[in-house]
Amino acid sequence: MSRTKIVVLQLKEIIYTAIFAALGILLVILLIIMFMSDKPEEADSGSDSQAKYKAGVYTSAFTLGDNLLNLEVVVDPNHINSIRLVNLDESVTTMYPLIEPSLASIASQLCNDEVEIDEVKLSEDSKYTQMLLLETVKETLDKASAE
Repeated sequence: MSRTKIVVLQLKEIIYTAIFAALGILLVILLIIMFMSDKPEEADSGSDSQAKYKAGVYTSAFTLGDNLLNLEVVVDPNHINSIRLVNLDESVTTMYPLIEPSLASIASQLCNDEVEIDEVKLSEDSKYTQMLLLETVKETLDKASAE
């Protein structure tokens, strides 16, 4: 004759098993979502126009008189976010008062996507200062170029 087997499970074992099973399923779902979400982004970026720049912060140094100045350009793949002079000494701004307004004029044109770098309009008041700054911005953007 066959004997009936009785299996005794404690409630604590059932709860632990259910929790680990749920965590395992959650982990598998998260892995699937994580790897599936990257593929459409890569496909979208390929269908859009090519990125102009590698996103990041780029700097270039230039000499103004006896002073070495650093120009910093922050870019996204298709947009210039900001242009500024880094560690600008007060004596430089005193000796060259047009440097900050000239850079602000260039930055306002480039950061708002109004014009390309070759089409920046220079003011007659600070034409040579703006030409120097614009050449340094071009040099910095060449470093950031995605090509």
